Amino acid sequence: MNTIALEFVPPNREDGTARAVEEAQKILELSKVCGIENRIRHLMIPGMIEEDPDRPVTMKPKFDTLETWNAVSPELPGVKGLCTQVTAFMDQEALGRRFDEMQNAGMDGIIFVGVPRTMADGDGDGVAPTDALDIFKEKVPNRGAILIPTREGEDGRFNFKCDRGANFALTQLLYSDAIVGFLKDFAKQHTHRPEVLLSFGFVPKAEQRVGLINWLIQDPGNSKVAAEQELVTRLSETPFAEKKKILVDLYRRVIDGVLELGFPVSIHLEAPYGFTKPAFETFAEMLDYWAPDQ
Repeated sequence: MNTIALEFVPPNREDGTARAVEEAQKILELSKVCGIENRIRHLMIPGMIEEDPDRPVTMKPKFDTLETWNAVSPELPGVKGLCTQVTAFMDQEALGRRFDEMQNAGMDGIIFVGVPRTMADGDGDGVAPTDALDIFKEKVPNRGAILIPTREGEDGRFNFKCDRGANFALTQLLYSDAIVGFLKDFAKQHTHRPEVLLSFGFVPKAEQRVGLINWLIQDPGNSKVAAEQELVTRLSETPFAEKKKILVDLYRRVIDGVLELGFPVSIHLEAPYGFTKPAFETFAEMLDYWAPDQ
């Protein structure tokens, strides 16, 4: 896809689709102000489902990914859609219809994901993600999988997803350069070279109070993730100029390490607390260093 993607969280149903349109217009405004006008080529819309009850931000009923995309796509000419799709709650026939609707609407990449953390792998009466990757090889040209480089056993898990048909990966938010070592080892052991969307997220001061990012990347007992959480906490307490420097330096280390490994690379940007000028300024400086569109 060779793209720069921006995460766009579906709005709460109580706010209506007008809220989504406002956010799309904000993307255009901030992109222009920060010098990255027309650089964002995809919106990545996550399918939001209920997760752990300890989620720092209350999960209210949200619009579906397709409803969200249909509301905002007219505001963003030339931008295409990506989304995550939990497959485990739909049978094969229903998933097939769903994928047709998504692609007809202009979504050209779908990331097949499993059940939430409150459930065990294999739960759900629908199609497991690894089965869906194989079943829908012909229907969905760009089939994605989630890649968490700090997770134990991820090498074998990710290789199996590629065996089953995944041809691109969306990483978890990266707050270390662990992805470099992971992909280096993966390249030595396996022949798959899927496109990798490297994910980078802005950390605002609000993280001190809310802790959403630390919750998103959590993996209790994992020392690698604990170190990433420490960085997130430090970033939330750091003045903007220094924070931006730390995040851009991390971006540089990851880019420099990954580009030489033979994987096609795209960029995924995320502002978990909403689109703001500081977030877009940081993203712009990252893209000044390297971007797949230049």
